[in-house]
Amino acid sequence: MSDDERDETPAERADRRWNETLQEVRVAQTGAQILFGFLLSVAFTPRFAQLGPFDRGLYVVTVALGALATGTMIAPVAYHQLLAGHHLKPQLVRAAGRLVSIGIVLLAMTVTLSVLLLLRVATSHWIAWPVTACVTGWFAVCWLVMPSMLLRSKAKDRTDADRG
Repeated sequence: MSDDERDETPAERADRRWNETLQEVRVAQTGAQILFGFLLSVAFTPRFAQLGPFDRGLYVVTVALGALATGTMIAPVAYHQLLAGHHLKPQLVRAAGRLVSIGIVLLAMTVTLSVLLLLRVATSHWIAWPVTACVTGWFAVCWLVMPSMLLRSKAKDRTDADRG
């Protein structure tokens, strides 16, 4: 059911969409925070000192992406705290949606580089690249291709219904 098919006021719609966004953020934010915490602890392990320059650089980039993903996923809460009571809920919902989308991309990049780093350290170097490529491909399929297919299917159904 689309927003247009619901019997709700714009304020009710904004409240519903805000609550839906918060539920999504809770899941993604928790994953980002846990991954970021593990990444931070890696530098304090004995094995970290043995990493070569490439892997240390990869670690730095991965930690930076993890920090950005975590901050971006937490940002909707900060927006809400700053904007509450200013009657900007629809704008808040749109901004939070954009932040969550950016946060998901940053989280995917963090997970991908974490897999690459882990596999480079834990296995022979050559296997890390194709496995990481498969993980990245899987994210693309689950997070982009499948939702796009649903949208196309819905558009086709709407077009068929309009013709019939």
